[in-house]
Amino acid sequence: MAVKCQRSILLPSCSRMTEKKTNMASINSVEWRSICDKFTNAQRLTETESRNDPENDPFRSKYKARELLREIYCSLKSFEAGEGEEDVGGENCEQRPPDQPVDGQTEDAFSQGFSGDSPAGMRAAKLGAVEYYLGVNHVDTEELSAGQEHLMNCMKMLEKCRVSSENVSLFIHVRNQLGILWAGRDETETAQGFLESAESIYQRYMKEDGRPPTDMTEYFTTEENLLTHQERTKRFELAYTHTMYYLAQVYKNLGENERAATYCHSTLQRQLQLSQFSPMEWALNAATLSQYYITKGRYTEGRHCLAAATVISGLAGEVPSEAAAQESETESERREQLWQKRAEIARCWIKYCLNLLQDAKKLLEDNIGELDTDRQDELKRARRQEEEEEEKGRKSAMLFGSEDTFDSIASVEEKVMCLFPLDFTEARAVFLVGQNYVTQAKEYFQMDGYVTDHIEILQDHSSLFRALAFFEEDLERRCKMHKRRVDMLEPICNDLNSRYYLLIRRQLMFELAETYNEMMDLKLTLANRQADNHSLDGHTIKKFNHLCSASAKYFQMFLDSLCSPEGKPPEHLEEEVLRPALVARFRVARLHSKLISSSPPVQLENLNRALENYKYVVQYCEAHPEAAAAVETELELSTEMVGLLPLKINRLKSRMAANN
Repeated sequence: MAVKCQRSILLPSCSRMTEKKTNMASINSVEWRSICDKFTNAQRLTETESRNDPENDPFRSKYKARELLREIYCSLKSFEAGEGEEDVGGENCEQRPPDQPVDGQTEDAFSQGFSGDSPAGMRAAKLGAVEYYLGVNHVDTEELSAGQEHLMNCMKMLEKCRVSSENVSLFIHVRNQLGILWAGRDETETAQGFLESAESIYQRYMKEDGRPPTDMTEYFTTEENLLTHQERTKRFELAYTHTMYYLAQVYKNLGENERAATYCHSTLQRQLQLSQFSPMEWALNAATLSQYYITKGRYTEGRHCLAAATVISGLAGEVPSEAAAQESETESERREQLWQKRAEIARCWIKYCLNLLQDAKKLLEDNIGELDTDRQDELKRARRQEEEEEEKGRKSAMLFGSEDTFDSIASVEEKVMCLFPLDFTEARAVFLVGQNYVTQAKEYFQMDGYVTDHIEILQDHSSLFRALAFFEEDLERRCKMHKRRVDMLEPICNDLNSRYYLLIRRQLMFELAETYNEMMDLKLTLANRQADNHSLDGHTIKKFNHLCSASAKYFQMFLDSLCSPEGKPPEHLEEEVLRPALVARFRVARLHSKLISSSPPVQLENLNRALENYKYVVQYCEAHPEAAAAVETELELSTEMVGLLPLKINRLKSRMAANN
């Protein structure tokens, strides 16, 4: 008489068994070796053969692996349960309770259930492992609901066991997989529950036991092929590293950025320790993490991440030459990947240098944006203590690297400071490092093919010059730095098609307008040092008016880009352009009032245009009271000028009438 094991659609039916169940097979029996061979083949199909599956049958190998896993499951079910054990899962799987276990009860997992090394505990673990592998198989073939059911069946079986060295690896792996599954469905909090449970199990196991645990693959391995303690430890630690990696993603999605950064940092460190990483992927992740530290002003950690990224990316080897790339498709792909990722790391370095300079500028500037020398002296006196604090922070920080890479990372770190630069010499050293990475990044992100990226790099380069100019005491040299900014941005701005790159053009117009405005202010300061306006020579006046007009031109181009096709200004300014548009109006007014002319009619025209733009700022804020908060200073000055300019205009008209 034959008996069939009824499974749902997941495991339809087991092969025929004898009426009397056989005893659990010995680890060296022929029957057991057959199971081990099937498992080895299933692993080979999944991990190796599947890479070569044809495009029209992409899961062929994984379907074959699934059949082998089903056969293993039915063979395991045929073995008699241990003494005093209920039949794990039951012969009729339709009788299994439909409700799924809720994870998070890790306390019970260590105190209740079968002992991990008992026959019942081992049988539950082995059946659970097959359910786990079937779950992963279904997820890989995009059958997520079936995959979830198998993974939850694994959880159900593990509920019968206490956590021990024989099963702790499976406890963690299945929770990792369920965490990934639910995160992929944007059920972040559900994923968080499974992953935090895996973390808790790992931490308690290491505290209370700590022995190298059995790996899941060893459930189906003959005695001579069992893993060494060293390999067991490595695989177990790698599983926990995955837990930390997935938790970093979960915390990021939940908006817990500090926690996410901590877990990401720990993940990267563990990957290095276990030598389980792809150099370029690791380097890019470390460089990305640096950007979080930079935004928090933690430049020691940010620099360390970037230095480690630079060193580890070097382990990937040299970028293949163009000639080698033309001869081999593999080399071509490798050249593209290495070149791109190193360019992306270079861009992260640019942001590091730029933010360090900008934050130093905020620290040192007075209420009119100039260098506060008293503050500078005060910070220089405090520098020694700051350096000592940096060294303490470095020692307490979790540093990357091993004996092979630690010195190399430290060497890269020494090339750029992580304390705020306090004078031109220090600022220039940071600037030059940033400029070097600008050159590297532009080699890959060229204008032909990477328009947006190329322009963003140019904008960062311009910002580096602007930040450096703050530290320069010589006004002529400062003006030349701003001229460099104009030279790199103006041709791009004029060549870009507004139809496709309107937002980028607006950014460039506004930056060019501000740059010319800064140059004009510098020229005015220089002129005032030499003589008053009435005795300025013609060349100086011409230069001043040119800068003034150029600034007004680009502010007006920005304003025109906001108008309708008929040239009508918008009645309501959107939030993202509200402040820039009103500031541009204010600046245009100011610039027209500053133009120097000996012709009264030209003076009158300039003053009228200035009044027109000042009035616009005031009238817009009266019609839209909520806008006033965005331009408090500009509104106050505009209101004042709306009262004063008509008097000046009338006096000029009176003089013109008297002269006529």
